[in-house]
Amino acid sequence: MCFKNLPIEFDPHGRPFLREDPDGFTPKPVRDHRALIELIERQAGARDLTIDPVTRVAGALAFHLKVDLPSRSVLDAHAVSTMFRGYEVILKGRTPTDAIDISSRACGVCGGVHATCSAMSLEMAFQLVPPPMAIIARNLGEAAELIYDHTLHLFLLAGPDYSEKMVRRTNPSVWKKAESTPAPHAAVHGLRTIGDIMVGLNPLTGTLYLEAIAITRQAREIASLMLGKYPHPSTIIPGGLGTRIDGQTYNQVLGRIVHLLDYTKKVALIWDDLVEFFLETEPKYAEVGRGPANFICTGIWDNPETYDASYENMNRWGIERQVTPGVIIDGALRTTRLTEINLGIEEFVDHAFYEQWAGDTFRSDPLAGPLSPFHPWNKQTLPRPEPRSWQDRYSWSTAPRWDREPMESGPLARQWITAVAGIVSSEFIETQPTGLQIYLPRGQRPEQTLHWRIPEAPNALERNRARAYHVGYCCMVAYSNLLKGFEFLRLGRTKMAAPFEIPDESIGVGFWEAGRGALMHFTHIQGGRLANYQILTPSTWMASPRDPFGQPGPYETAALNTPILEEFNDPDDFQGIDILRSIRSFDPCMPCAAHMMIGDQLVIRDATSCACGLEA
Repeated sequence: MCFKNLPIEFDPHGRPFLREDPDGFTPKPVRDHRALIELIERQAGARDLTIDPVTRVAGALAFHLKVDLPSRSVLDAHAVSTMFRGYEVILKGRTPTDAIDISSRACGVCGGVHATCSAMSLEMAFQLVPPPMAIIARNLGEAAELIYDHTLHLFLLAGPDYSEKMVRRTNPSVWKKAESTPAPHAAVHGLRTIGDIMVGLNPLTGTLYLEAIAITRQAREIASLMLGKYPHPSTIIPGGLGTRIDGQTYNQVLGRIVHLLDYTKKVALIWDDLVEFFLETEPKYAEVGRGPANFICTGIWDNPETYDASYENMNRWGIERQVTPGVIIDGALRTTRLTEINLGIEEFVDHAFYEQWAGDTFRSDPLAGPLSPFHPWNKQTLPRPEPRSWQDRYSWSTAPRWDREPMESGPLARQWITAVAGIVSSEFIETQPTGLQIYLPRGQRPEQTLHWRIPEAPNALERNRARAYHVGYCCMVAYSNLLKGFEFLRLGRTKMAAPFEIPDESIGVGFWEAGRGALMHFTHIQGGRLANYQILTPSTWMASPRDPFGQPGPYETAALNTPILEEFNDPDDFQGIDILRSIRSFDPCMPCAAHMMIGDQLVIRDATSCACGLEA
């Protein structure tokens, strides 16, 4: 074969590689001529696939991929955050307390977690300790917020990708088998076959879809009772909540929790049945969305008796959270200490639309631990819009790393870290070497114990299964905090806030968890104003572009590892469902519209109303 007219270049060591093509295909190094010929042939048959936008909570997400349909593989992937929000720029120079209300607008679905995380960052900077009843109410409201968030994702966003309308269209053989496969837990959830579950997931008409809408309302009502309103709660302040909690309020919460408790008993088992069916039908579904076992979690839901917001005691109050903070790298637990988690964080912008910042304002944390110049306390948000280039800058998302490693976050990470750490032990939640045990007491349904097991590896199905179990986890956190709230009412410990003064100069960090994963707010106060404020969301961690070391972010890695299992005879019939399942398993998007472009063909889908396929 003659290589004269082929897109080949050689590196300084004489090794051949494919140079970037006009469509921006990433160069692929090759080790011998046979591999080189194979790559050239695969590139010639590869198709560009653009999903733009797949929006996430804090901005729009797009995906550019190179897919080789003959080999049923993804050759290249780039996650693109297409919108600049600029909350860090908006907050600079403002009164510190403005951060709570403004940062909560970063998301229309989970504003409560942003407001809470912001308040915690200010509590550290102000050296302010909220009263226990405020912590209980905050825990309760945030547990309800996550119940709402996960239910919405499981049945209104991710669920339709596994519905009868989608599976019948993209994998007719799978649908045919589902129709006659008994659901192992039919006695609990009432759906006789796997096909019945898939029909229940049909958008707008499915029983599971419609039931989830009612459940999300009840969870939002609990959040509103605790936090004033939802979304964008109006009562969260540094040092507590600007509201009063009494027995009537808690009784209103109790009625809703009892109903949610019964609902959670079937959610996990519905997804258990669905996940096991897909894995048994085609074991390669374990590769869809597969990634390394690299997890980060900051923990959530504080002990009201020990949380004091201080950096000095952060490891002590952090370890007492009802979800354990921690980092896992390649399946091994590295730390459960919040101070060490903080020290390992860096944020890079080499492939993002930002200028590099200069200087290192903080070389150490308040305990003299060394900080990187790329730590968020040192970061400045300097937007630099320019034309997109897959080899240079292509996203508004930065590339956060922990110890220079890309990290996954979310319910799977929360439960995996909590189980491996083996610290959490309560009346309702127990850790085991292989996973978690969640006890759900009797309501209208009998008592039930859920057993979540650590999977062999992260993948799309296991992320959804973990999220389904996490609904039960969140419900029991809400229930336990409600019982504690009744006890504090009985003791007359009803104070909801502590007075505060804004310091002239200080720093703080809020570590909390959003539905999608680890959430961090970094505060630097100077002259009584915000000299710097940085928000690091879970979607930023996972939608990150390449870092300076060439490592793709978790979304990109998951897409690259995804085999194409969809059934089609004509390439023009290709829908990209496996890639979409991979992306959506991280819950990067809420109600959204996705536009898919295959070559020069534009395909539009309204994921808010349907999410059941691509309508030309």
